[in-house]
Amino acid sequence: MTSVAAEIQRRENIALEAIKSTFGTEDGEFGATMFATHHIQELESTYWLKHLGTSTPEPKKVLDILQLKSHWGDDENEIEVLDFTLPDDVTDYVMSVRFDETGSVEEVSMES
Repeated sequence: MTSVAAEIQRRENIALEAIKSTFGTEDGEFGATMFATHHIQELESTYWLKHLGTSTPEPKKVLDILQLKSHWGDDENEIEVLDFTLPDDVTDYVMSVRFDETGSVEEVSMES
């Protein structure tokens, strides 16, 4: 694994934990919490059966199936933002995690 790939994997793990940690909090009200509850309401029960084994999942479980959609930074070796979405290209919304220059999570937000 190259150092850039290793750093992406490291930040992906940190980012997913940051997303999950904001669920149900004031910081996550218009982010992770809204992302999960919105998609439970909008997507067919067959989607949830396929991915989570239930037609009406607990909202926090939705965050367990997030997948990395993209990552970017100011140059090709820099990873400043990671965007996560649901499998099967079912939404235009992403959970976006921004890192500061030290590699710490700076912001978690829902974006379209």
